[in-house]
Amino acid sequence: MSQTVRIPDGFVEELKARIRPSDVIGRKVKLVKKGKEWVGLSPFTNEKSPSFYVNDQKRIFKCFSSGMGGDVISFVMETERLSFMEAVEKLAEEAGMSLPKASPEAAEEYDHRKRLQAVCEAAASYFEDRLQSTKGAAARAYLEGRGLLPAAWRRHRLGYSPDDWRKTIEHLKSEGFTMPEILEAGLAKESDKGGEPYDAFRGRLMFPIPDSRGGIIAFGGRGLTPDAKPKYLNSGDTPLFHKSRVLYRYKAAREALGSGEGGGLIVCEGYMDAIALAEAGFGHAVAPLGTALTEDQIALLWRAGPEPVLCFDGDKAGVGAAFRALDRALPHVEPGRSLYFVLLPDGMDPDDLIRERGPAAMTEALDNRLALSELLWRRERDAEPLDTPERQAGLEARLAAASALIQHPGVRAAYERDLKARMRDHFWQVRQASRSSNNRGNSAGNNSYNNRKRPGTGQNPASGESGQAALKSGAPAKLRGLGAVVRAIDSPFLLALGAETLAASIFPDPDVSQIRDCVLDFVNAGKAIDRSVMSAHLLETGNMRASRLLKDYPDTPQIAADGPEAREWLIALEQYMAVRGSDGQDPGSGTEAASGESTASPSAWRRRHQLVAERRALKARMNEAAGKVGES
Repeated sequence: MSQTVRIPDGFVEELKARIRPSDVIGRKVKLVKKGKEWVGLSPFTNEKSPSFYVNDQKRIFKCFSSGMGGDVISFVMETERLSFMEAVEKLAEEAGMSLPKASPEAAEEYDHRKRLQAVCEAAASYFEDRLQSTKGAAARAYLEGRGLLPAAWRRHRLGYSPDDWRKTIEHLKSEGFTMPEILEAGLAKESDKGGEPYDAFRGRLMFPIPDSRGGIIAFGGRGLTPDAKPKYLNSGDTPLFHKSRVLYRYKAAREALGSGEGGGLIVCEGYMDAIALAEAGFGHAVAPLGTALTEDQIALLWRAGPEPVLCFDGDKAGVGAAFRALDRALPHVEPGRSLYFVLLPDGMDPDDLIRERGPAAMTEALDNRLALSELLWRRERDAEPLDTPERQAGLEARLAAASALIQHPGVRAAYERDLKARMRDHFWQVRQASRSSNNRGNSAGNNSYNNRKRPGTGQNPASGESGQAALKSGAPAKLRGLGAVVRAIDSPFLLALGAETLAASIFPDPDVSQIRDCVLDFVNAGKAIDRSVMSAHLLETGNMRASRLLKDYPDTPQIAADGPEAREWLIALEQYMAVRGSDGQDPGSGTEAASGESTASPSAWRRRHQLVAERRALKARMNEAAGKVGES
């Protein structure tokens, strides 16, 4: 509707007087009568006890769990992601009220747009009918081959445009529409040879494109023959339709999102992908119309939900599309408004993945989505080798330039901190991998046990770290213990030997502790200890840096279950056990205790003290045994 049309206050008040809030709200919230009010669970939060109230006499709602409240118009705006004008028009139509026309010019423009929309609606109905005809057999066969049954055709109003130059025009004229209206709606084209206008869509599977209120405003058509060019054809820009400002399935998707399907829409690359997702249970799926995602479309996504997920094919073109979307969104991110990305495996699109592996595979892909900051980091990290100081400086410059694009000062500062931390961690991992490779090369051909220093001499290969001296010169002190934890993941039998010691350990870096906690959670749940699965779990639970540390840490060599390296790992792990005596001080063990205040209970400290005593005895026996082996 034209923005020049102003809704008088009296009309709005009359509209609210005609509509009972509980009727409208009750379609989205299960309400129970309680005195003069209706009560239900909040549609805005996940609560177990009802705190959502509707009062028909006062014509308001109030949600105490979220703090939101207002009238029926504001409820529709919030739950269906509509603007004020869209919500008023929707409710007015339900109430049987005609929108007022503020001036003759506005009235004329409004009526003209309504007329063009009526042309599109008539064409959609015609295409639906033609799909069921004899001529529509090829289109039906195509849909069935893609796993879509007639019920899905009706849900998405799919159709077929006759393979003829003027069939659609003739039908629309018979419905009372004029040639200028048919042309302006984008359903016919002028001949450049001076002949009569001809049908814009011929012999194609038709996808009606609704606006944000659900009215048909344009079409997309897929060719059904190998030589059809282009493969997909969209309506040109019209007074109703600008493809850079519209998303396919936007109204249906935001309604699904408003009913509790998640915090953001799923964006895929095409009509069939969006339909496949919707039919598989992902009703909040949309698609752009054959172009790269635009800033206007990103703004539409954020209107529907704060964190949409952009789902692209995992091939080169899909990655490129993801990068372009990242660049467009980056300047506009702010607290509570960002993007996530999914790059599907094996070059698949969502339709392929769902048909070959089922909806569960799609759920898994969405669960492993990448944050915008993660995708940005990976793009710049992988842009070129980082094997020289100059190239490393180039990475730093690219990350700084990307952060500088962000308009929100707080988010910009957060990105600067995050990307710098990622860069430092990555360079440290590279150095560690290089040292590990050099150390393995230097020891090749030598006896693995005789060339290994005895416990307590400063080098602990079984811990996955290079000892005190290497730590001080290389790895940041805050990451002490990371190697020991990763070694337990790569050699899970170690957990049978030292799970209690691992649980009692305190690491300086909270993300190392997060990885350790994840290991123990998997053990307690009886889950297989797998590094990639655990890294994905950490990412899913919001521990992005912990996930990255675990994923990027170099693979540790396998060790024998009954060999000396297993015992050395346990002894090395003891240095992270912080225990206190009766005076509250660490009794000491000859190794560096973890720094920082602990909140462990007295019983936990007593258990840890007992564990240290047991491990000291074990360590003494191991040292004695090692000495005897050396003598022999």
